[in-house]
Amino acid sequence: MHEHVQLEPLAKDVPQTKRGHERCLALLLSATELFLERGYDNVSLDDIVNHAGGSKASIYKYFGNKAGLFKAICDYRREKFFADINVHTEDTNCDLRQHLIDTLLNFYCHILEPENAAFMRLILEQSQRDPDIALHIHERGPVHIQQSIAYFLETAHLQGLLHCENPLFSAQLYFGILRNLEWRILMGIPPHETDQEIINYISYCVDRFLDAHQKR
Repeated sequence: MHEHVQLEPLAKDVPQTKRGHERCLALLLSATELFLERGYDNVSLDDIVNHAGGSKASIYKYFGNKAGLFKAICDYRREKFFADINVHTEDTNCDLRQHLIDTLLNFYCHILEPENAAFMRLILEQSQRDPDIALHIHERGPVHIQQSIAYFLETAHLQGLLHCENPLFSAQLYFGILRNLEWRILMGIPPHETDQEIINYISYCVDRFLDAHQKR
């Protein structure tokens, strides 16, 4: 539930009370709704506090400014994304093949959600206008998830489950499996494959990925 969201990595000044926590989260959620509805540039801080309640002082206190609030929203959604796709597992005793398949399927299902796809489009648009936001999102989004998978692959390599000399390169190759599907979603092109065809595609690609990482 929303009230249990950990705000420490998100807010500039972490609220110490339940009421402060709820106010901070309300600002995040309201700003997200307005940004998606109107676009980043067409939403003012007044719009956000009128929608969420409270005052602009709360935004300055918790997030610094509008850009800081947008970064916090991106971090908040990233944390939810990682929880949804379960990429953080360190249990290499699991079915390695199935874990790699499930991670990509969960990733695909996440970006297939209309709100998530719309937010990714918003991120791409805003990144073109603000290099600081672009770097923030890149480092805490794509780079972070690649490093998580790279760590998983490196652990599997050290345990002799596969051969992976450069885990980060392999992680980038792995996520490339979804690139065409991801861009079609972002461009608003409806998927023409059935769920089973998507599963078959991802399974095939993961098998080829593992073929290239066979123990030598």
